[in-house]
Amino acid sequence: MAEALQLAAVQAGCIISVSYSHQVTPETLRPLPQGPWSGSGVILTQNPGIVLCHGAIFSPFLLGAEHQDWAQCRVLLPDSFSPDIQIQVLVSGECSSKANGRNWLSGDLGDKVLELRFSPLSNRHETPSGPKRCEAELIMMVPCPHFQDAFSKVFSASDLWHFGGNEVEQESSSLADDLRFLHWFALLRILDCDFRGAGWVSCVPGKSLRKGDPLFTCGSPFGSFCPDIFMNTLSKGIVSNMAGDCNTIILTDARCLPGTEGGGVFAVSGTGLHLAGIIVAPLCWKSNEWVGLTLVCAIDCILESIGSVLTGPHQFLKGWLNPRQLMSKVHGKMVAENGPDQQMLAAVVLLECGPTWGSGVMVNSKLVLTCRHVVYGASSVYIRLQPSPEKTSSIKGKVVFSTKESSPYDVALVELEEDIPTSVEPVWASKFYAGEDVSIVSFGALGQACGPSITSGILSAVITVRDKPVMLQATCAVHGGSSGGALFATHSRQLLGIVASNTRDHSIGATYPHLNFSIPITVLQPALLDYAHTRNLGRFRELDRVDHRIQVVWRLQREPVEGLLSKL
Repeated sequence: MAEALQLAAVQAGCIISVSYSHQVTPETLRPLPQGPWSGSGVILTQNPGIVLCHGAIFSPFLLGAEHQDWAQCRVLLPDSFSPDIQIQVLVSGECSSKANGRNWLSGDLGDKVLELRFSPLSNRHETPSGPKRCEAELIMMVPCPHFQDAFSKVFSASDLWHFGGNEVEQESSSLADDLRFLHWFALLRILDCDFRGAGWVSCVPGKSLRKGDPLFTCGSPFGSFCPDIFMNTLSKGIVSNMAGDCNTIILTDARCLPGTEGGGVFAVSGTGLHLAGIIVAPLCWKSNEWVGLTLVCAIDCILESIGSVLTGPHQFLKGWLNPRQLMSKVHGKMVAENGPDQQMLAAVVLLECGPTWGSGVMVNSKLVLTCRHVVYGASSVYIRLQPSPEKTSSIKGKVVFSTKESSPYDVALVELEEDIPTSVEPVWASKFYAGEDVSIVSFGALGQACGPSITSGILSAVITVRDKPVMLQATCAVHGGSSGGALFATHSRQLLGIVASNTRDHSIGATYPHLNFSIPITVLQPALLDYAHTRNLGRFRELDRVDHRIQVVWRLQREPVEGLLSKL
């Protein structure tokens, strides 16, 4: 079943390459470096072959008169672009020769078995089983207003958000520059009369997804560069967070690379694989730190934008594509595969301390564990419950204990002024198994606007001193605001530890979100139980007097830099 699902995603994937048919750039165009410009795409329908991709690769080809005002347009047609444009779509050999018109993305998976092949780089001739290059034409380019609206509310310019390949490129761009093209999508028609696509794509709306649902992404890293190796590369992750009225914005921890823009994001249900969104930006940066999440636009919002254009003066295009026919009525919920549940989400709260913020874990109805550097010397903090832009509820808490800065354990305990009867007490783990699936729930990156985020990974190492765990290392993506969040065992839902830090190489200024460290809950459990019953902080104070070897283990811990908000 897994191989069939993967094959379904691959068959829908393609590479879009856009270039000038001649080397001479018309005077009406802006001065540009040589192309081609390329990215990923999704084959929506066959006969004719209709392809959906991200619009950014077409922005260099806009005519000069159109380029200034294109952000305000409702649609851009081919006459808005250079007449010298050449579009090619590279499709999978299996897709073009074996699909036979069946709907591979709605459960009709047949008897196919996924085969892995390596094509020698010296073989430059296309084979029947290799990629096939088809000529294509641009039908239209449309913006997604729902995405643009949600994006402007969630991503603040003050947080120095950027979307692109690396930090060097981001120095010359701004959030306003990114927003000009992030919400645009292009529709293409494959001109090859012999093309036979993978049937029609089954799509599901963003509102059918839940945090923690598994997702597959299919895109081609580096675009048209070396498609024999990189074409239709698969990645797997979960729904980390969502934003917008209809979950227009989807964030996933599936690891994607530049060139996968326009690739498909697929959700799994009992009836098969369904297209849930299109990759908008594979790399997200906040304050020059890689967040480790991929930005996605929900497919139903894109199709709605296309449908609104088709009802206007461009009705002649209706015969090629009916967006409503692509939307599937998925019975039941997406398959969560034992992912994080609502109890895990409810156990983690947003903790605000003046201008800074972080995460905390409710260990009972009145006590919250967090990190020392989150409260940073404050005597009181506020716990925000069910945070949202429209409705917030806060409870004041007193910081009853913080470890000393000399302690390797970055821990603080907050006692609330009133009980939260609806809080869910997590089950504490007593053992840790390297290699087990884990999830981190925290208010990192977008927490203040979108609620807690979830990222998935494995427990990569359990570091012990005198045969007792003193540090847990995980591969989940964490970022600013994740401090004090919860590390859970994905399948048992047990609380493993409190997120304390990730890794930063100060020599080059690089932060690694997929290498992070948590304090084992077994280190904190005796102190928590003692304080809950006796209100005695003696066991907590023992955390300031630990074995020197534990100090050595936690040398990666860094002191917070004054003025930087929500750092790990």
